Amino acid sequence: MQPTLAARVLAAAATLTLLSALSVLSGCSDTEHRTDTAIPSKAPVPGRSAGHQGDGLPGMPPVLDPKDVYAADRPGLLSPVVDDFPSRIYVPNTNSNTVSVIDPETYKVIGTIPVGVQPQHVVPSWDLKTLWVNNDRGNSLTPIDPRTGKAGKPVPVHDPYNLYFTPDGKYAVVMASLDRQLVFRDPHTMKTAKTVPVSCYGVNHADFSLDGRYFIVSCEFSGELLKVDTARMEVVAQQKLPLQGAMPQDVKMSPDGKLFYIADMKANGMWILDGDTFGKPRFLATGKGAHGLYVSRDSRVMYVSNRGEGTISLFDFGRGKLTGKWRLPGGGSPDMGGVSADGRVLWLSGRYHSEVYAIDTRTGAQLARIKVGSGPHGLAVYPQPGRYSLGHTGIFR
Repeated sequence: MQPTLAARVLAAAATLTLLSALSVLSGCSDTEHRTDTAIPSKAPVPGRSAGHQGDGLPGMPPVLDPKDVYAADRPGLLSPVVDDFPSRIYVPNTNSNTVSVIDPETYKVIGTIPVGVQPQHVVPSWDLKTLWVNNDRGNSLTPIDPRTGKAGKPVPVHDPYNLYFTPDGKYAVVMASLDRQLVFRDPHTMKTAKTVPVSCYGVNHADFSLDGRYFIVSCEFSGELLKVDTARMEVVAQQKLPLQGAMPQDVKMSPDGKLFYIADMKANGMWILDGDTFGKPRFLATGKGAHGLYVSRDSRVMYVSNRGEGTISLFDFGRGKLTGKWRLPGGGSPDMGGVSADGRVLWLSGRYHSEVYAIDTRTGAQLARIKVGSGPHGLAVYPQPGRYSLGHTGIFR
């Protein structure tokens, strides 16, 4: 039985005192209390995006199908850039300061790459040529060549908890969680172009609108959402989620571009937001510790990893409802990950169990449970179908 909203509110409030301990594994530690309400910016908010690819962000590759932003992510649609890359699973081990490399055919760890302090996510670059390891407390990004699996010289970047790329490929966007900044940088050299201070706490995940003109950002430690104008590089709206103690995590857009889904590990479900109007979101309970959101290769289903109960919920986009739940045998802590190139396997890190899960997307059966380093987090499946990457563990268009 799912707990009532009142029970979730009380439980979430009780956990606020534990945020400092949680921050070691979440990659954020700024937990100063906020009592003020969200105030929208005076800047104009970008208009409706669904179905209007003609007036999209200049320089962004046109959406293949305005009714399905994930149309380029079908099985086998690998870009020529990545077509000869070996298929690998890259697992950043936050506490071990390493990246474990798994061969998905054998389910074996075939390499371990030393990186900087507290690697949080492995992020494919916009041009698909590089994997960037976000060494949050090491204040650096370690590049990995996915063709060879070799790491290059780390690039100094302060507080890179997470990393995204604007749809036109013009900028990388560093989610500087502790610094409370969105830092727009050159996508290759990582030289700073513009620093955008934010008033919320714990910026960490994001996704872009169908037309690319804005993106929605989750603020983990103050329970807030931001709307950011991509071209202007400005926060244009901000709101506090309607649940005391909310801790929003992963963000993903619906295939038709009309809605954004925001996982919330304290509310134990997803907020469903109209990104264009940026009005009050509605809530859908999925499971304890809802964390990661991943879209199936046919754009019909979204997999929701419920880290606190060792389950994966299945959300049907067309029906707008949950249609099932998979339980990991023996439990676990499914966190971040991605879907295999053929769509048959969902790969998730086991955050608190030093392991990785491979799950059959047709049956929900566990195919493998693989031991890795301590605190595995933003796992990247690579390569994946798509023309370019918007960042995180792989948001492809």
